[in-house]
Amino acid sequence: MEDYVKEAVDLAMQARWEEAVKANKAILELLPDDVETYNRLGRALMEMGDYAAARESYGHALELDPYNKIAKKNLERLAQLGEPVTRNDRQRVVADVFVEETSKARVVQLVKLAPRETVLLMAPGEEVSLHSEGQKLIAKNKQGEYLGEVEPKYGPRLAKLMDGGNHYMAVITSLREDEVRLLIRETYQDPSQAGRLSFPPKKKERFRPYVRESLLRQRLEDEDGEEAGAAVETEGEGFAEVDY
Repeated sequence: MEDYVKEAVDLAMQARWEEAVKANKAILELLPDDVETYNRLGRALMEMGDYAAARESYGHALELDPYNKIAKKNLERLAQLGEPVTRNDRQRVVADVFVEETSKARVVQLVKLAPRETVLLMAPGEEVSLHSEGQKLIAKNKQGEYLGEVEPKYGPRLAKLMDGGNHYMAVITSLREDEVRLLIRETYQDPSQAGRLSFPPKKKERFRPYVRESLLRQRLEDEDGEEAGAAVETEGEGFAEVDY
């Protein structure tokens, strides 16, 4: 049974909601009174936009455990939700946010994560809030619950820029076992922070341009005195590498 539960949890962490629904329903056939399975099923159904079935699943969890915090919290959330937001919509949000200058957006990792049950309530594409606490940058969900701390590589710098007036938005890009990644984007730069990049560019390797082999051959034929050795064919790609 532990293997079935682990599979259901892993599917949720990977946002594979349809498979998660099937996995949790299979567990309920064996354990019809398992509260945690009803909660996992409710979450998967909610992510798929089937709010009615999600309410029913969380309702079963509360019948079995009237004090269950996860079921209560999600029933409250469902009561406030309007039209369902599909997984494709969430992926579109992430894709839209990615179309940014590299100095203004970066994927970062959270460290010192919240308890697993809190993290499991999130999903890729969900927006989170960022809070500067000294030299730390803390991520919280919409309910104000702690999710984790932005890795030290970026957190202190962004926290200082936020204290200086900058604004940022953040969305979850991926959830894995013991790993949460966010895409953070600068949405406003305070005039006092002018010239200070949120994400300084990384050092890049030396650029070596590539051109189509056919175009290169034509150029070599047209240029008298050029040595054909200036081009080295790249195997299997139909491209040639050129040293200038």
